[in-house]
Amino acid sequence: MFSRRNRRPTSPELAAAWECLDGGDVPGALRELRRAAPAPLGQVAVVVGRAAEAAGFDDLRKAATALAANPDRVRPLYDYGYACVERGVSYLAIPALREAVRLAPGSAGMLRELVSAYEDEGRHREAVDALLAAGDGLGDWPDRYLLVFNAVLAGDLELARRQHALLPAPADDTWFGARDRQNRVLARAATAGPVSPLDHSDLRGWQYVMGGTVLGALSPYGFDAGMTGRYAWFQDSHDMCLRGLLRLKAVLAAAEARPRSVSLLPDRGSRILGLAAAEVLGLPARPFEAGREDTVVIAYDLDDTARAEQGPEVIGQLFHRTPGQVLHEHACCWTDPPAVTADSVTLLHQSAVAPWDAGLRQGADGGVERGEADGRREAEIAAEIVGADPAPEEGDGQTPADPVERLTDFVSAVCGTWLQGDRARLGSSGPVASSRFL
Repeated sequence: MFSRRNRRPTSPELAAAWECLDGGDVPGALRELRRAAPAPLGQVAVVVGRAAEAAGFDDLRKAATALAANPDRVRPLYDYGYACVERGVSYLAIPALREAVRLAPGSAGMLRELVSAYEDEGRHREAVDALLAAGDGLGDWPDRYLLVFNAVLAGDLELARRQHALLPAPADDTWFGARDRQNRVLARAATAGPVSPLDHSDLRGWQYVMGGTVLGALSPYGFDAGMTGRYAWFQDSHDMCLRGLLRLKAVLAAAEARPRSVSLLPDRGSRILGLAAAEVLGLPARPFEAGREDTVVIAYDLDDTARAEQGPEVIGQLFHRTPGQVLHEHACCWTDPPAVTADSVTLLHQSAVAPWDAGLRQGADGGVERGEADGRREAEIAAEIVGADPAPEEGDGQTPADPVERLTDFVSAVCGTWLQGDRARLGSSGPVASSRFL
């Protein structure tokens, strides 16, 4: 409920968000709204409208104001949900769009917008259920395609295969690329299934099925405490860089890939790691050139590459595959994936600090302080990586054993479907959930 005098919420679910807005903290208000228990849409819309006004999002402010005045009408529900999705707060869109679909069950546009919001939030099972509820009214493109897509990301391969078999060729060539990607996803699942459980803890298996990425290493911390093989905050080391390169070497051997060079991307971190990779792989290092065949392209972090002077152009060139080219990324952010998906990744993290960046260290007084960045020449740091200790971290003892032989057995089984198709961005963490930290 709201006070008639100042529209201030009196319900505990919304009061914390309102207090954040009183202090000018819009991000804090949005976090509180995400954590809030379900509340009447009209009341939520009042708070969202105030947050939108503070953020300068006039479209969302208008839509929220209209919904607050008419919370049981289809058009305000849809407009508000659409504006929330466009402004990156899909979790706020879902209740409104779900109600709009209930009130207008035959609207394909409203259903698709609801599915889009579910996808943004990684709620793929709910997207599947919404699409299945359409029954005989479900169209093929894009609706049945979206059903297959979300069934895969929910971990339901049986449903995905069954619905995929019902999909005719698209009449509109706009969908040809999506169809080909979906065909490759299911082909990868067919090769991974016999050697990997593809259950809700099989991180390596699902990374491969979803994006064609071979995951080199699992985090040895917190596997059974919510991380399931991913890192949250990660301070990298020369040891881990070498470990990742040695696992890449084993992957290439298991796949019988025979690169003739290492290609160096334009950002500093990738050049450092690329020089080390050339030594480890026994290959010459060359600056990256689009179209070079039979090469390993080494990225430390593709987001860093994208921020380099020539980064956007290079990322665009990596989207379409060159014969014999293998794209390896050392540290990949799983909560905000890069614009292109690598063929090989050492580890998945939410936040990482490279060994040569200013990381945290123990100070003389025993406290934690930020150290200085390593300004040495790239070749010196690369040489230190090559001479590092690749022994695995002990971890907390709760992560399943992951010897290199398990990795190479997996690669040997799936190599027939590896290195195919474009490198489309992987926008979901898929069936394997991990804890996120703001």
